Amino acid sequence: MVYAFDPELATVVPDLPVTDLGDLAVARAAVTELKDRLPVPDTAGLRIDDVRVPAGGHEVALRVYRPARPLAPSALYFVHGGGFVVGDLDVARVPCVELARELGIVVVSVDYRLAPETPYPGPLEDVYTGLRWLAGHAGELGVDPRRIVTYGISSGGCLSAGLSLLARDRGGPPIAYQFLNAPVLDDRLITPSMREFVDTPLWNRPQAELSWDAYLGPGIRATEAVSCYAAPARATELSGLPPAYVSVKQFDPLRDEGIAYAVALQAAGVNVELHLFPGTFHGSTRCVDAAISRREHEEQLAVLRRVTHH
Repeated sequence: MVYAFDPELATVVPDLPVTDLGDLAVARAAVTELKDRLPVPDTAGLRIDDVRVPAGGHEVALRVYRPARPLAPSALYFVHGGGFVVGDLDVARVPCVELARELGIVVVSVDYRLAPETPYPGPLEDVYTGLRWLAGHAGELGVDPRRIVTYGISSGGCLSAGLSLLARDRGGPPIAYQFLNAPVLDDRLITPSMREFVDTPLWNRPQAELSWDAYLGPGIRATEAVSCYAAPARATELSGLPPAYVSVKQFDPLRDEGIAYAVALQAAGVNVELHLFPGTFHGSTRCVDAAISRREHEEQLAVLRRVTHH
């Protein structure tokens, strides 16, 4: 299918890698290779510590980024993407360093266990464990525990949205704001964009099917056995959730479920902001230094500054 990508983004599409989640060994090796090619971020002025939190038979790894001169007593809790099956603290390092430096606040990244080895609810419980650690150690980090903002991208957006539901229903820790960047939200895969975009760059419907089957387990996707904490689009009670920003890309199969979730949050009385970036696709922001990518990046920083520096 031919897509009307932004002209600057269209130039890189033919050279983009084709992700194959059907062969996890290959997919994970590709991520390792990508990590090795990433530029080393400038960490001057940052203290970076690794923490391991006991969690009932295993440990959840966190990485804490602390500016030498913080600008606000807020924290950003970063949940990486990767289709539930790839990604780790090192993949998240570049964006976390950028966010800590640009925002001047503590950033904590969580290394949740991956599917299919650890299906739902394991990854979400790991993310919740990390949030509890952050809230419990807020004082020593110079953070106000009422000013923790979550940031989730792609499948990390699913975990972040599920985390907000879980924290609300378990009585905490409190989340001040949730930033959902191209979030995965709906295992039913029935939206128009999910039906139509079967060959879009970096993410498409076949990849989504493999990803959900890994996270939920074979044969569970699109059945009544799926919890709203696993697939937040299934939640029927959204009141009392933190304010949200939802970012979606025009040619992303996840586009319509993100829009629908934002509309549902608004209908439930949650303060929500929705932005669709034209001509973009899943993960396009970091593909090329295009004007639309710069605008998306600047918008993200502006929103995060506003909610962390208020």
